[in-house]
Amino acid sequence: MPTSDIPPAEQSVANIISTMHDIAGQHTPQGPTVGRIISPPPDIKVAWNSIELTKEQIYIDEYLLVGHTRTAKGQITSGTQEAGHHVHKHDIDNPYEETWILTDTLKAGDLVAVHPLNGDQLFIITAKLIYLGSGDGFEAAQTG
Repeated sequence: MPTSDIPPAEQSVANIISTMHDIAGQHTPQGPTVGRIISPPPDIKVAWNSIELTKEQIYIDEYLLVGHTRTAKGQITSGTQEAGHHVHKHDIDNPYEETWILTDTLKAGDLVAVHPLNGDQLFIITAKLIYLGSGDGFEAAQTG
C-alpha cells in the first residue's frame, strides 16, 4: 500500500533543481570581477569564471570600441607680456572645437572588468584593467 509521505517524482526533481540552483548561485560572483579578452571586438570573446562569454552576452562600454568619437570645445584665454621697460600686453582669446576618434581597442590577453547582470545571462564590460602586482593578474583574480 503506497504511503502518502513520499512526494511525487516531479516534486522531487523540482526540489533537486531548486537546490542545485541555490548552490550555483552561492558560487557565482555578484560584483565586478576580472575577465581576459580571448578575441577583441567586434567578435569579442572573454574568459570569465571558467566560461567563455560571447558578443551575444556582452554589453561593452563604447569607449573601448574602435571608431568611438568624442568632441571637446572650449575657449583658450591667456595673455602675454613682453620684457623691457615698455609693457605690452597681447590677449589671446581663441575658441576651439576638436573631435577625437579612437583607433585602438582591446587586445587578446587584456584584462577587463566584468559585471554580471541578474541571472548571469548578460554581462557588462566597463574597463580595461592593469594589474600592478607580480605574476598574472587574471590568475590572481581567479584564485583570490
